[in-house]
Amino acid sequence: MGITTITSREFNRDVSKAKRCAATGPVFITDRGRTAHVLLTIESYLKITNKEATIVDLLAMPDAADIDFEPPRLDGKWFEPADLS
Repeated sequence: MGITTITSREFNRDVSKAKRCAATGPVFITDRGRTAHVLLTIESYLKITNKEATIVDLLAMPDAADIDFEPPRLDGKWFEPADLS
């Protein structure tokens, strides 16, 4: 796991490079010589926070289109008009 340090100016110029570097380890982004931000992959973030993936994370997966999901149809009366009298 390699740690990369780049300036905020370098980050703004080449975000793709920073994302590639994040695949091998954290990327520290400095602002005026001081570390201001850290860029991580979502896998690294979940690993260090010990969090399970949420439904939002799962639906954001690139291969989510391959998951079969067929919600059941709802039958019955689910709403009533408001009585404004």
